[in-house]
Amino acid sequence: MKAFIALVHREFIEHRGAFFIGPALLLAVLFAITILAFTVGRVDVHLSGALLTVVPLIVYEIGFFGLGFAWSLYLAVTLFFYCADGFAADKRNNSMLFWKSMPVSDFRILLSKMTAALTILPGVVFAIALLSAVLLFGVAFVTMSINGTASMAALGAITGIYFQVALALFVALVASLLWYLPFMALVGAIAAAVGRWAIPIALLLPTLISTLEWVTLGGLHPFATNTWRFLQYRLAPPQTPYADNWFGALENVDGLASSGSIGRFDGTAFASDLLVGLDWTQIGLGIVFAIAVIYIASEYRRRVNDN
Repeated sequence: MKAFIALVHREFIEHRGAFFIGPALLLAVLFAITILAFTVGRVDVHLSGALLTVVPLIVYEIGFFGLGFAWSLYLAVTLFFYCADGFAADKRNNSMLFWKSMPVSDFRILLSKMTAALTILPGVVFAIALLSAVLLFGVAFVTMSINGTASMAALGAITGIYFQVALALFVALVASLLWYLPFMALVGAIAAAVGRWAIPIALLLPTLISTLEWVTLGGLHPFATNTWRFLQYRLAPPQTPYADNWFGALENVDGLASSGSIGRFDGTAFASDLLVGLDWTQIGLGIVFAIAVIYIASEYRRRVNDN
């Protein structure tokens, strides 16, 4: 077990530039921009009446979700390139013979890479995303305090919003990682065989499979097949009606502010709605598929390197 944990830690050390140093630099730039925006008056914090108690809280909620969405895009792209690069790193840096001499199987090595992609690597980015929200909210609250438009009651409300949205983002992250696990494993398995060429192959493979179905079984065109419809379903992110309804209620912000009838975001309700709506059968099949393709890639890696 210690050896496996060490392998996962190795993945973080080798890719900390993309999963820690890069996000930390982006966070520093974002923090500097936020301070500049508030200090030069680009953000108006002079509010009164119902707007003073309602609008800032709406902005905090939407702003945190915006940050979470931006960091999720960064993480999705980074994980895709990690799977295409990390699974071939041993071969590329000529360390394959060293790892072959260790009492660790090829399957465990590849499994450690996938484990890192599901745990420590997205966990670091998620932690930086949470820190970015703290810094942005801190700058906003300090600025409003200086202008006399903030209160301890508002700080308590903001703290509650922070934990509710953080819970929702965490559950969404876990659900997305499980949902897209088979695609990550497939890219990594291809990379174990062909290296960085896994990126274009992974992008073209679904189209080729759909085209093969169209040629053999017929249909209107390659994008009107059962394969393509299944891929569209599996590539679509997990949905939750709660989030759609809540964001829809924010369309009339002025009316909600004047009436004071807006409801705060409920992270527990969001998480429950998301988890209940997930296709757990597909997630289970995806886990089995991921383990299978990683095992096949490990056998290919073992046999090729032994020869």
